[in-house]
Amino acid sequence: MIQFEALFQISYGLYIVSSGNKTAGNGYISNTVFQVTAEPPQFAASCNKDNYTAKFIRESGSFAVSVLHTDADPDLIGRFGYKSGKDFDKMAGMHIKYGETGAPIVLNDCIAFLECKVVQTIDAGTHLLFIGELVQAEVVDDTKDPITYLHYRRVRKGLSPKNAPTYIDKSKIEEKTPASGLKKFECTACGYVYDEVEQDVRFANLPDDWVCPVCGSEKSDFIEC
Repeated sequence: MIQFEALFQISYGLYIVSSGNKTAGNGYISNTVFQVTAEPPQFAASCNKDNYTAKFIRESGSFAVSVLHTDADPDLIGRFGYKSGKDFDKMAGMHIKYGETGAPIVLNDCIAFLECKVVQTIDAGTHLLFIGELVQAEVVDDTKDPITYLHYRRVRKGLSPKNAPTYIDKSKIEEKTPASGLKKFECTACGYVYDEVEQDVRFANLPDDWVCPVCGSEKSDFIEC
């Protein structure tokens, strides 16, 4: 038996993993970045094979990791987490710094970044595990705390996108029995569910300019589920 709620007890951060160069680049939201060795310092980043960024990492042989803070803009998470770089340029309009390898580093809502040169790629089925040796690391803002996946789930009520290694089908998770008359509304863009039981505010009573806390979609993009 697998109780999927137990998997949520594993600690994760929340990052933007990016790759490419000044001509073209892409990035995605990841909660699976971790240090694997100390000497030399090496970091691993898990990337779905279908992610557009996987192509850039393979071609350039490098990637960057932007550590986001707890107040990171929902639009930023929506841009890099729930939309595809095949459809539009994710880097357009972003505050970008190019690292020693040429990789684009996203500085928006970033408190620190790492830049790595790929030394090994492991095929893990649906995902590729890129292991990179650290070539550059810098603190951008030491006044804010890094956002964790736990904070993202509990405070922002966010969910992992389908390409994430931690994605779990909602049908496999035990749901609370809703109080009489209270409803749930789902964001058609990212799958975030607004639960009136948990929020204590009727969806209809939210202001018209309220947006999805995960991807920034408008209230009108939600449907009852």
